[in-house]
Amino acid sequence: MKRYFDLNGRTAIVTGCSTGLGVQMAKALANQGANIVALARRQDKIEAVAKEINKQFGVDTLAVKCDITDTEAVKAAVQQALDHFSRIDILINNAGTGAIAPAEDITDEQFANEVNVDLFGTFKVAREVAKQAMIPQKYGRIINIASMYGLVGNKIAGSSPYHAAKGGVVNLTRALAAEWGKYGITVNAICPGYFYTPLTKETLDTPSFKAYADSVIPAERYGEEGELDTAAIFLASDKTAYVNGVMLPVDGGYTCV
Repeated sequence: MKRYFDLNGRTAIVTGCSTGLGVQMAKALANQGANIVALARRQDKIEAVAKEINKQFGVDTLAVKCDITDTEAVKAAVQQALDHFSRIDILINNAGTGAIAPAEDITDEQFANEVNVDLFGTFKVAREVAKQAMIPQKYGRIINIASMYGLVGNKIAGSSPYHAAKGGVVNLTRALAAEWGKYGITVNAICPGYFYTPLTKETLDTPSFKAYADSVIPAERYGEEGELDTAAIFLASDKTAYVNGVMLPVDGGYTCV
C-alpha cells in the first residue's frame, strides 16, 4: 500500500514557528511523522511549541532561536539543526511581517523592513538550507509562504510593501525552482488568503473588512484553522517530486474572480 503523505524519517524546519500558521503547519507535518525544527526569535515560545509537538505527536523536536534577517544567525541555526538531525528534508519559509497604511504614507523604514523580512529573509533561509543540506543530499522540499497579495492587489487595506515583498517571494520561488530542480529539490509557494493570525486578527474582525470579504471571496468566509495543512503536506511529500515552481492559492477563491 502506498502512503503518499508519509513523512516518517524526514526533518522539517518551520520558520515563524512561535504562533499562528507556522505552528499549525508544523503540527501538520509532525502528524505525518516528520521531525520538527521550530525556528523563530522568541526562545520561550518555540520551546513551548517544540515540547507540545513532541508530546502530541511523539516526533523529535528542536527549538532554535533565529532572526531570519541575520545572515550569521541563519547559518548557525541551520548548522544546529544538522548537528541534531544530520539532514534537513523540508523547509517551510513562514516567518513574515505586515505593514498596513496608504501607500502615500508608507515610510522608507516600513518598506525596507517588509522586504528585509518577507523577501530577503526567505531567501537567506532557503539559500543556507540548500547549501548546507539539500544540495549535498540531492533532495529537498522548500515551501515558501507567499500570499494571495503576492498575486493581486487589494482595495480595502493599503499594504503596498507587503504586496511587493510577497510578489518577490512568488518569483523567487520560480527562480529557485529553476536553479535547484537538478538537485532533486522542489521549490513551491503557498499563497494564503485571509486567515486569522496575531498580525491579522484586529483587521479581520472589523465590520467593514468582514463585509468586504463576503463580497469578494466566493466562499464568503475567512480561512479556518487547519485549512493550510493539506497544502503543506502535499508539497512536502516525497511523491510530489514533479510539482516544482508552483504557486498554490488557498484563498477561498479570492484570486479566481
